[in-house]
Formats: sequence, C-alpha cells, structure tokens
Amino acid sequence: MVKIRLRRMGAKKAPFYRIVVADSRYPRDGRFIEEIGTYNPTVNPAELKVDVDRAQASIKTGAQPTDTVRDLLKKSGAI
Repeated sequence: MVKIRLRRMGAKKAPFYRIVVADSRYPRDGRFIEEIGTYNPTVNPAELKVDVDRAQASIKTGAQPTDTVRDLLKKSGAI
C-alpha cells in the first residue's frame, strides 16, 4: 500500500521532516516515490510547506496519509 508519511531529517534533538509518498513496506527514512512537502516543528510557529496539487493527486490515485500527515494536510488546505 502507498502511504503519505513523514521522513525524519535533521540532527539529534532537532527534527525536520519531509512529507513523502512511499510504499508502506519501506523503512521510515528509506526509499520513497515522491517528496511533496516539508514540516519544521522546531521553529515558532511551526513551518509547513506542501505542494497541494501533488498531495491531492497522490490521494486520488490511492495513497493513504498517516494520521499526523492528515492533520498537516488539513492545515495546509490540501484535504
């Protein structure tokens, strides 16, 4: 199954996430199909950038967002 999920980047205790479309069988930080955005929770307020068109296209083709990504996509207006 294809999922839209967070891929952790950044240093220890300074997380930075990329929102990616990936096969659910791959590891969290492993191979992915496409990067559709970024999320930086360390700044105040949290920084969120999403390619809304690519996110909607991925969902239409059957990709399932995780719970956290679903909330982020709602904030960005993609869902």
